[in-house]
Amino acid sequence: MLTNETLDTLYTRRSCRAYTDQPVEADKLEAVLKAGTYAPTAMGQQSPVIVAVENKEVRDHLSRMNAAVMGRDNDPFYGAPTVLVVLADTRQPNWKADGSLVMGNLLNAAASVGLGSCWINRAYEMFETEEGKTLLKEWNVPNAEHLAGVGCCILGHAAPGGEKPAAPRKENYVVYVR
Repeated sequence: MLTNETLDTLYTRRSCRAYTDQPVEADKLEAVLKAGTYAPTAMGQQSPVIVAVENKEVRDHLSRMNAAVMGRDNDPFYGAPTVLVVLADTRQPNWKADGSLVMGNLLNAAASVGLGSCWINRAYEMFETEEGKTLLKEWNVPNAEHLAGVGCCILGHAAPGGEKPAAPRKENYVVYVR
């Protein structure tokens, strides 16, 4: 089977659900963010926006907001020190797909530089609230009034046991029409 470094990363990347408290190195964070900005978007519109949160107080605030959506008080960010909030412009018909492609690039780029990552849902619910909208304004996010949350990509260094091996691929995952 054909393989290369990119394919190996795609085959081995796993969601990480336990992190050390070691901060993400600036060069790794910048590489991951840059990869996110190169995700394909409909008609090249580049409608998504990535908010990189390294501030612990803000990160913890976002964690509480996310947990509240589920009616819980745990840390849905699994202790990850960095949160990348992906938002997209709802005026674009393909905003969800565009933001999802950004999330995919972030997750795969994180694995390629040795970081753990995980897609955390509920960003939509977090940023449709007045609290979420206020945060976007405080952060001076452009076009905040037109943005909706797509996902939160948590980043950090995986703690032992934080990443599980891949499950076997299901039968009939691919259907060929030749």
